[in-house]
Amino acid sequence: MIKTLEKSARTEDEAIAAALAELGLDRDDVSVEILERAKSGFLGIGASPAVIRVSYEVPDEPAPKPPVPAKPPAAPKAAPKPPKDGKAPEAPKAPAAPAPAPADETADAAAVRAFLTGLLEHMGVAAQIEISPREGGGLNVELSGSGMGAIIGRRGETLDAIQHLTNYVVNRGNEKHVHVSVDAESYRSKREESLVRLAEKMAEKAIKYKRSMALEPMNSYERHVIHTALQNYEGVTTSSTGTEPNRRVVVSYVKPEQPSNKPQSREWA
Repeated sequence: MIKTLEKSARTEDEAIAAALAELGLDRDDVSVEILERAKSGFLGIGASPAVIRVSYEVPDEPAPKPPVPAKPPAAPKAAPKPPKDGKAPEAPKAPAAPAPAPADETADAAAVRAFLTGLLEHMGVAAQIEISPREGGGLNVELSGSGMGAIIGRRGETLDAIQHLTNYVVNRGNEKHVHVSVDAESYRSKREESLVRLAEKMAEKAIKYKRSMALEPMNSYERHVIHTALQNYEGVTTSSTGTEPNRRVVVSYVKPEQPSNKPQSREWA
């Protein structure tokens, strides 16, 4: 579920900082849309604050499951018949145990590893799981192996779903929110680099043709990368339009302010 919060302050950075402080989230956890840029005015006259809208994701609470009626005890199975050749039957092989976790792993990291290990087993994907502390708090998870195409999915949709489920499981019932970033074969960093190049290219077009440029539909993470890349780009502003899953970023040309014709005051020595 996506929620929004609007804040105003003297500058865009102060408004963003106030919103993050109120929500208790990091900058990477939200998408910022600048509704009104701050104006200094002339000698303090006509000044207006910056207004921003912060979008952030809240996990949906699952519906309670109906109670499952108890099953009657199963009838005892008959003992297997001995083989005709007289050889004893082989005992069934036990499933392979998962790789042991590091001894110094935190409780949150252990919960992440346990959930992802079970999920990957159900998906039939063998992957190495590396968990490290995230700068500013939280955890980074890097998956590697031969089946990463199935983990990433089309434009990272499967990877985003895995990250969403991991965050929900780890933070369920916890008072403090722990952000978990899940990546596979450095897909997110490579995708982020391509999105930044795309954002700058669209900004140049918007300025050249003096018109708004709409990008293709993107998920919340990709829109956040575009907004962040162009946040301080001179001559353009960004906004999001549409509804999921067709929500997209629009890069709009901003006409430069004309210099005031009023006489400037001077201080005489």
